[in-house]
Amino acid sequence: MSLVELIAQADERGLAASGLACLDRCIPLLGGDDEILRPLWGNLTEDSDAADWGELLEQARGKLGSPSEGGDEAELLARRMLAAAPDDRRAAEVRMWADACSVASLQIHRLLDAATDEHPVDARREGRTEGMPPLVAAELRRQITVLEVLAGHGASGLRRALEESTEGRRVLRAVVSRRARGRR
Repeated sequence: MSLVELIAQADERGLAASGLACLDRCIPLLGGDDEILRPLWGNLTEDSDAADWGELLEQARGKLGSPSEGGDEAELLARRMLAAAPDDRRAAEVRMWADACSVASLQIHRLLDAATDEHPVDARREGRTEGMPPLVAAELRRQITVLEVLAGHGASGLRRALEESTEGRRVLRAVVSRRARGRR
């Protein structure tokens, strides 16, 4: 099943986790630490109160601060993901946010990949994966895995989704660090 189809079929928790996972993997671009979005992940569990999502989101936004001077396109895309997150994770806007985060995260990975990609991001999301650059391919696999795990296991799949996101964040942090060293 393509990423587009998985997003179309996801429930509220799956959509919120999908968008959050994309944002979480891109946190290195925003200067955030690995724990900054942890309270939002915790808000997706069975025992959490969905009404707390907005307050937790505002706390994360406050900790991540303003755009850096001279921020590049990748950072701007990550900031837009954070800014666009709906204050209510049960709202209809969560589907649009998850979809937009998917596109933005793939675009970020495409911008940061040393290899070029001749195909549009939408083609990748629809399943056309031939000749895909490695960083983009890994991000696409992570997005699909998060949605499949949550579709198959519900809230009990959150741990696996978080692990997938954590690994992607480590990879992106290494890419961002290598890129910064190359600019010096």
